[in-house]
Amino acid sequence: MLTSNELKDWLHRDLTRLDKLLLVLASLNQPSTVTQIKETAAGAGNRDLRKWNISQVLGSSKGRAIRVEAGWELTEVGKLHLRELGVSKVSPSAMQVAVDLRTHLKKISDAETRHFVEEAIRCHEAELFRAAIVMSWLGAMDVLHKHVHEHHLSAFNAEAKRVNGKWKPAKTPDDLGRMGEADFLDRLAAISVLGKNSKEELQKALGLRNGCGHPNSLKVSSNKSAAHIETLLQNVFEKFSQ
Repeated sequence: MLTSNELKDWLHRDLTRLDKLLLVLASLNQPSTVTQIKETAAGAGNRDLRKWNISQVLGSSKGRAIRVEAGWELTEVGKLHLRELGVSKVSPSAMQVAVDLRTHLKKISDAETRHFVEEAIRCHEAELFRAAIVMSWLGAMDVLHKHVHEHHLSAFNAEAKRVNGKWKPAKTPDDLGRMGEADFLDRLAAISVLGKNSKEELQKALGLRNGCGHPNSLKVSSNKSAAHIETLLQNVFEKFSQ
Protein backbone atom coordinates (compact mmCIF):
# COMPACT_ATOMS: atom_id res chain seq x y z
CA MET A 1 0.00 0.00 0.00
CA LEU A 2 2.94 2.34 0.66
CA THR A 3 6.49 2.22 -0.71
CA SER A 4 9.55 3.09 1.37
CA ASN A 5 10.04 6.37 -0.52
CA GLU A 6 6.41 7.31 0.01
CA LEU A 7 6.76 6.50 3.70
CA LYS A 8 9.71 8.92 4.01
CA ASP A 9 7.59 11.68 2.53
CA TRP A 10 4.55 11.01 4.71
CA LEU A 11 6.46 10.67 7.98
CA HIS A 12 7.87 14.18 7.58
CA ARG A 13 4.43 15.77 7.36
CA ASP A 14 2.48 17.32 10.22
CA LEU A 15 0.44 14.28 11.24
CA THR A 16 -0.68 12.70 14.50
CA ARG A 17 1.34 9.94 16.12
CA LEU A 18 -1.39 7.45 15.29
CA ASP A 19 -1.43 8.40 11.62
CA LYS A 20 2.34 8.02 11.39
CA LEU A 21 2.21 4.58 13.01
CA LEU A 22 -0.55 3.50 10.65
CA LEU A 23 1.58 4.67 7.74
CA VAL A 24 4.48 2.53 8.98
CA LEU A 25 2.18 -0.50 9.23
CA ALA A 26 0.95 0.21 5.71
CA SER A 27 4.51 0.12 4.41
CA LEU A 28 5.26 -3.15 6.23
CA ASN A 29 2.07 -4.73 4.86
CA GLN A 30 2.10 -7.56 7.41
CA PRO A 31 1.75 -8.02 11.18
CA SER A 32 4.80 -6.38 12.76
CA THR A 33 6.39 -6.13 16.19
CA VAL A 34 7.07 -2.85 17.97
CA THR A 35 10.76 -3.31 17.21
CA GLN A 36 10.06 -3.72 13.49
CA ILE A 37 7.86 -0.62 13.52
CA LYS A 38 10.60 1.44 15.19
CA GLU A 39 13.29 0.17 12.79
CA THR A 40 11.15 0.91 9.74
CA ALA A 41 10.39 4.44 10.93
CA ALA A 42 14.08 5.06 11.69
CA GLY A 43 14.98 3.84 8.22
CA ALA A 44 12.56 6.41 6.81
CA GLY A 45 14.25 9.19 8.79
CA ASN A 46 11.92 9.39 11.79
CA ARG A 47 13.90 8.54 14.92
CA ASP A 48 11.54 10.32 17.32
CA LEU A 49 9.10 7.45 16.96
CA ARG A 50 11.47 5.22 18.97
CA LYS A 51 10.56 7.22 22.10
CA TRP A 52 6.80 6.70 21.73
CA ASN A 53 4.65 4.17 23.59
CA ILE A 54 3.66 2.50 20.34
CA SER A 55 1.41 -0.15 21.83
CA GLN A 56 -0.55 2.48 23.75
CA VAL A 57 -1.07 4.64 20.66
CA LEU A 58 -2.12 1.72 18.45
CA GLY A 59 -4.26 0.27 21.22
CA SER A 60 -6.28 3.49 21.20
CA SER A 61 -6.74 3.49 17.41
CA LYS A 62 -10.46 2.57 17.51
CA GLY A 63 -9.96 -0.51 15.37
CA ARG A 64 -7.65 1.01 12.78
CA ALA A 65 -4.90 -1.34 13.97
CA ILE A 66 -5.16 -4.53 16.00
CA ARG A 67 -2.71 -6.71 17.86
CA VAL A 68 -2.44 -10.28 16.54
CA GLU A 69 -0.05 -13.07 17.47
CA ALA A 70 2.69 -11.82 15.14
CA GLY A 71 2.39 -8.17 16.15
CA TRP A 72 0.40 -5.10 15.13
CA GLU A 73 -1.64 -5.21 11.94
CA LEU A 74 -3.38 -2.52 9.88
CA THR A 75 -7.11 -3.28 9.50
CA GLU A 76 -9.47 -2.51 6.63
CA VAL A 77 -10.76 0.41 8.69
CA GLY A 78 -7.19 1.63 9.00
CA LYS A 79 -6.59 1.33 5.26
CA LEU A 80 -9.70 3.36 4.53
CA HIS A 81 -8.56 5.98 7.04
CA LEU A 82 -5.21 6.32 5.26
CA ARG A 83 -6.93 6.65 1.91
CA GLU A 84 -9.03 9.46 3.35
CA LEU A 85 -5.72 11.15 4.21
CA GLY A 86 -4.77 10.85 0.55
CA VAL A 87 -2.32 7.96 0.76
CA SER A 88 -3.90 6.26 -2.25
CA LYS A 89 -5.22 7.59 -5.55
CA VAL A 90 -8.22 5.32 -5.04
CA SER A 91 -11.23 6.94 -3.38
CA PRO A 92 -12.56 5.53 -0.10
CA SER A 93 -15.87 4.71 -1.81
CA ALA A 94 -14.09 2.67 -4.48
CA MET A 95 -12.18 0.79 -1.79
CA GLN A 96 -15.31 0.02 0.24
CA VAL A 97 -16.17 -2.81 -2.16
CA ALA A 98 -12.88 -4.53 -1.26
CA VAL A 99 -13.82 -4.23 2.40
CA ASP A 100 -17.25 -5.73 1.68
CA LEU A 101 -15.73 -8.58 -0.33
CA ARG A 102 -13.17 -9.30 2.38
CA THR A 103 -16.00 -9.45 4.92
CA HIS A 104 -17.81 -11.96 2.71
CA LEU A 105 -14.58 -13.94 2.31
CA LYS A 106 -15.04 -15.22 5.86
CA LYS A 107 -18.16 -17.07 4.69
CA ILE A 108 -16.40 -18.89 1.83
CA SER A 109 -15.22 -22.32 2.94
CA ASP A 110 -13.92 -23.62 -0.40
CA ALA A 111 -10.14 -23.09 -0.51
CA GLU A 112 -9.91 -22.60 -4.27
CA THR A 113 -12.67 -20.01 -4.31
CA ARG A 114 -11.07 -18.20 -1.38
CA HIS A 115 -7.80 -18.04 -3.31
CA PHE A 116 -9.42 -16.34 -6.30
CA VAL A 117 -11.28 -13.87 -4.09
CA GLU A 118 -8.22 -13.06 -1.96
CA GLU A 119 -6.20 -12.38 -5.12
CA ALA A 120 -8.94 -10.12 -6.48
CA ILE A 121 -8.99 -8.12 -3.24
CA ARG A 122 -5.20 -7.76 -3.16
CA CYS A 123 -5.11 -6.66 -6.80
CA HIS A 124 -7.83 -4.05 -6.25
CA GLU A 125 -6.11 -2.71 -3.13
CA ALA A 126 -2.81 -2.55 -5.02
CA GLU A 127 -4.54 -0.60 -7.81
CA LEU A 128 -4.00 -3.44 -10.32
CA PHE A 129 -7.53 -3.02 -11.58
CA ARG A 130 -7.40 -5.15 -14.74
CA ALA A 131 -6.04 -8.06 -12.71
CA ALA A 132 -8.70 -7.48 -10.04
CA ILE A 133 -11.43 -7.72 -12.66
CA VAL A 134 -10.03 -10.96 -14.09
CA MET A 135 -9.45 -12.61 -10.71
CA SER A 136 -12.84 -11.67 -9.30
CA TRP A 137 -14.49 -13.10 -12.43
CA LEU A 138 -12.56 -16.36 -12.05
CA GLY A 139 -13.75 -16.54 -8.46
CA ALA A 140 -17.37 -15.95 -9.49
CA MET A 141 -17.23 -18.64 -12.17
CA ASP A 142 -15.69 -21.06 -9.69
CA VAL A 143 -18.62 -20.41 -7.34
CA LEU A 144 -21.18 -20.94 -10.11
CA HIS A 145 -19.55 -24.13 -11.40
CA LYS A 146 -19.56 -25.65 -7.92
CA HIS A 147 -23.10 -24.53 -7.15
CA VAL A 148 -24.44 -26.03 -10.38
CA HIS A 149 -22.50 -29.25 -9.83
CA GLU A 150 -23.94 -29.67 -6.35
CA HIS A 151 -27.53 -28.54 -6.90
CA HIS A 152 -28.50 -28.41 -10.59
CA LEU A 153 -26.27 -30.82 -12.51
CA SER A 154 -29.03 -32.97 -14.05
CA ALA A 155 -31.08 -29.98 -15.16
CA PHE A 156 -27.98 -28.25 -16.54
CA ASN A 157 -26.85 -31.27 -18.55
CA ALA A 158 -30.34 -31.75 -19.96
CA GLU A 159 -30.55 -28.13 -21.09
CA ALA A 160 -27.00 -28.17 -22.47
CA LYS A 161 -27.79 -31.35 -24.43
CA ARG A 162 -31.02 -29.83 -25.76
CA VAL A 163 -29.17 -26.81 -27.11
CA ASN A 164 -26.12 -28.71 -28.33
CA GLY A 165 -26.52 -32.40 -29.08
CA LYS A 166 -22.75 -32.86 -28.95
CA TRP A 167 -22.56 -31.81 -25.29
CA LYS A 168 -20.92 -34.50 -23.17
CA PRO A 169 -22.68 -34.52 -19.77
CA ALA A 170 -20.61 -32.86 -17.05
CA LYS A 171 -19.74 -34.90 -13.98
CA THR A 172 -17.43 -32.54 -12.10
CA PRO A 173 -17.17 -28.76 -11.62
CA ASP A 174 -14.18 -28.75 -13.97
CA ASP A 175 -16.29 -30.41 -16.66
CA LEU A 176 -18.60 -27.41 -16.60
CA GLY A 177 -15.63 -25.26 -17.56
CA ARG A 178 -15.62 -26.93 -20.98
CA MET A 179 -18.56 -24.73 -21.93
CA GLY A 180 -17.94 -21.15 -23.01
CA GLU A 181 -18.76 -18.68 -20.28
CA ALA A 182 -21.39 -16.78 -22.28
CA ASP A 183 -23.16 -20.05 -23.13
CA PHE A 184 -22.86 -21.16 -19.51
CA LEU A 185 -24.71 -18.04 -18.35
CA ASP A 186 -27.44 -18.69 -20.93
CA ARG A 187 -27.90 -22.25 -19.67
CA LEU A 188 -28.13 -21.04 -16.07
CA ALA A 189 -30.84 -18.57 -17.01
CA ALA A 190 -32.73 -21.27 -18.90
CA ILE A 191 -32.89 -23.50 -15.80
CA SER A 192 -33.71 -20.53 -13.53
CA VAL A 193 -30.46 -20.51 -11.58
CA LEU A 194 -30.02 -16.93 -12.76
CA GLY A 195 -32.76 -14.38 -13.32
CA LYS A 196 -32.89 -12.32 -16.50
CA ASN A 197 -31.48 -9.18 -14.90
CA SER A 198 -28.69 -11.04 -13.13
CA LYS A 199 -27.70 -12.74 -16.37
CA GLU A 200 -27.57 -9.40 -18.18
CA GLU A 201 -25.36 -7.88 -15.47
CA LEU A 202 -23.04 -10.89 -15.56
CA GLN A 203 -22.84 -10.72 -19.35
CA LYS A 204 -21.64 -7.13 -19.05
CA ALA A 205 -19.12 -8.23 -16.42
CA LEU A 206 -17.91 -10.99 -18.77
CA GLY A 207 -17.39 -8.45 -21.53
CA LEU A 208 -15.24 -6.32 -19.25
CA ARG A 209 -13.33 -9.36 -18.03
CA ASN A 210 -12.58 -10.34 -21.64
CA GLY A 211 -11.35 -6.84 -22.37
CA CYS A 212 -9.05 -6.92 -19.35
CA GLY A 213 -7.77 -10.43 -20.01
CA HIS A 214 -6.06 -9.65 -23.32
CA PRO A 215 -3.28 -7.23 -24.31
CA ASN A 216 -4.93 -4.02 -25.50
CA SER A 217 -5.20 -0.31 -24.75
CA LEU A 218 -8.24 -0.63 -22.47
CA LYS A 219 -8.03 1.74 -19.49
CA VAL A 220 -9.77 0.71 -16.27
CA SER A 221 -10.42 3.06 -13.36
CA SER A 222 -10.81 2.23 -9.70
CA ASN A 223 -14.54 2.93 -9.96
CA LYS A 224 -14.90 0.54 -12.91
CA SER A 225 -13.13 -2.21 -10.98
CA ALA A 226 -15.23 -1.50 -7.89
CA ALA A 227 -18.48 -1.63 -9.89
CA HIS A 228 -17.43 -4.94 -11.47
CA ILE A 229 -16.61 -6.51 -8.10
CA GLU A 230 -19.84 -5.18 -6.62
CA THR A 231 -21.83 -6.79 -9.44
CA LEU A 232 -20.20 -10.15 -8.75
CA LEU A 233 -20.61 -9.75 -5.00
CA GLN A 234 -24.34 -9.07 -5.28
CA ASN A 235 -25.20 -11.53 -8.05
CA VAL A 236 -22.85 -14.44 -7.33
CA PHE A 237 -20.84 -14.45 -4.11
CA GLU A 238 -23.64 -13.46 -1.74
CA LYS A 239 -26.12 -15.83 -3.41
CA PHE A 240 -24.16 -18.96 -4.20
CA SER A 241 -20.79 -19.21 -2.43
CA GLN A 242 -20.28 -21.73 0.36
